[in-house]
Amino acid sequence: MNAFSDMAAQLRGERPDYPEDDGCPPPLPDDAYAGEFTSPRSGDTPPEPERASAFYSAASLKGKAVPPRQWLVPGMVPQKTVTLFSGDGGTGKSLLALQLAVAAVTGADWVGKTVKQGSALLISAEDDDDELHRRLDDILRAEGRDYDELAGLTLRSLAGEDALLAVDSQIKLMETTLFEELENRAASDMPALIVIDTLADVYPASENDRAKVRQFVGILRGLAIRQQCAVMLLGHPSLTGLNSGSGTSGSTAWHNSVRSRLYLHRITEGNGPDTYEPDTTKRVLTIKKQNYGETGAELVLTWQEGVFIADQAATGLDRMAMDNKADRVFLRLLDDFTKQGRFVKSAPAQGYAPKAFAASGQSEGLSKQALHAAMERLFAKGEIVEILGGHSSPSKQTKRIVRACDVPAEPSQGGC
Repeated sequence: MNAFSDMAAQLRGERPDYPEDDGCPPPLPDDAYAGEFTSPRSGDTPPEPERASAFYSAASLKGKAVPPRQWLVPGMVPQKTVTLFSGDGGTGKSLLALQLAVAAVTGADWVGKTVKQGSALLISAEDDDDELHRRLDDILRAEGRDYDELAGLTLRSLAGEDALLAVDSQIKLMETTLFEELENRAASDMPALIVIDTLADVYPASENDRAKVRQFVGILRGLAIRQQCAVMLLGHPSLTGLNSGSGTSGSTAWHNSVRSRLYLHRITEGNGPDTYEPDTTKRVLTIKKQNYGETGAELVLTWQEGVFIADQAATGLDRMAMDNKADRVFLRLLDDFTKQGRFVKSAPAQGYAPKAFAASGQSEGLSKQALHAAMERLFAKGEIVEILGGHSSPSKQTKRIVRACDVPAEPSQGGC
């Protein structure tokens, strides 16, 4: 009786008949379980991914030409990396991103900015084909162009479909078949721009999971590097990001992982339930992060006949009128804040006057940038000064901005 028959007999309660009837089974041969079980071998583990990177000495760069930085939109959208473009639902970020794709294909400007010409690829998980058609028609009509000029623009609507570009394996994010389709099409089209709309549809994990966020941005950045293009990922801000004006969502890893971040928002007045839009056609496009250029620059846009156009910079008397308005609003808000015991200062930190005033809901549509310019003019004209105060102990006093006429010339004199 072989070893397996003996085992089966024991399970049935039978006593197997061994050649040497001492009640003990004979030792099993060395190959009794051959082929039944196999131990893990080194070749059974998944192979490590091939890496394109390698260590090198910095000295090897000597004599080599320094590669110029590559931009899709100079100062706003860099090439070979990811730009996060956020905005509350309905602000028009999808339309503005589509306008950018058209500008790239046709060589036109985008909101007054030059764009590197090349093909573009846009996937939308929000808008269906009919909506994309309507928006394209508005853009072409506004710019006086024809559909024949859009041969280099590839579209794909994923509305109503599974749009995930990665899946969560609990260890790391894995690229999906859809991502492979996107990369293959990009390799074929060689686009200057890839637009992905929107983050909530293509990202599989919690937006607060820092590690997964960085992995996902890394996946998209790898796509941008391999295809030598700009990748623009559209997203929505959280309620906190919306109320604070930062435009952020979930983990700060979104802001920290991307090299560029844009934010589109409305111009509002008032606070809480009294908030309203004095002009529903106006938007502000702000550079919230730019690793390779200026941060904080703003563009005022106007929605007109189905597209966004950049407002022309005021000159002459118009410029003077706008400056006077900004100065007036700054002084009014300074008075209001002072009466409320909310002191502000000129340094860009907590209590920074332009930021606090712009977020007050009482700035009459003026941006932080415009209020900063007003502050500098008022300092130059001597209408405002910065003093130490706020505490009887000199060591605990902090800087704050006040009207110059509120500072007594002598201790016995009153204010203005």
